Amino acid sequence: MDFLHTTRASYDAIADDYSSLFRDELGAKPLDRALVTAFAELVLADGGGPVADVGCGTGRVTGFLHGLGVDVFGIDLSPQMLAAARRDHPELRFEEGSMLGLDLPDGGLGGLLAWYSTIHVPDEQLPSVFSEFFRVLKPGGHILLGFQVGDDVLRRDEAFGKDIALDFRRRRPGRVAELLKAAGLTMLARTVRETDTEGPFPERTPQAFLIARKPTVSGGREDGGTG
Repeated sequence: MDFLHTTRASYDAIADDYSSLFRDELGAKPLDRALVTAFAELVLADGGGPVADVGCGTGRVTGFLHGLGVDVFGIDLSPQMLAAARRDHPELRFEEGSMLGLDLPDGGLGGLLAWYSTIHVPDEQLPSVFSEFFRVLKPGGHILLGFQVGDDVLRRDEAFGKDIALDFRRRRPGRVAELLKAAGLTMLARTVRETDTEGPFPERTPQAFLIARKPTVSGGREDGGTG
């Protein structure tokens, strides 16, 4: 698909600059760290298991999860972003792959993080992505999404002085939550952080974070309850 090729090529072109600029971004955002920490605690409380950071980029959030005691590995389209991730986090595993077809067994993950990685996926492909996320999660496994809020698409043709071709798709949390539920996941939390225009990493839009869980039994009713 064209968007996969352009996304890979764009991030390959800017990988070193991106790594230098955003290496400490999570450290400057305490609310974001708190949500990633909550996700880690939910995964560990439900028995742990491997967690895939899908669209891990340079591995900065992968490394943070590892520091919280999570058995985590990264997956990304861009070989150059993965090279930066392996350089910065040599103790962790990083693999090349696409969220549209994860090379992972059914039900093998205790958790899945998609931290600003679904933003490049066209709307018509998003249900397939969420179905793939559902497939690879074990029953009771958790997912955390992060993305920008809005209704538009921002096209970037240049970054760090290099030519790129990236579409950043802003989405409404309610609509994304509905797609997660349609894929079979149960919503647990929906958080919107207002735009931070004064911090070290200024933003254009509010930021959304959704946490969902794969039911432990089929039919939308968890744990065999009768209520």
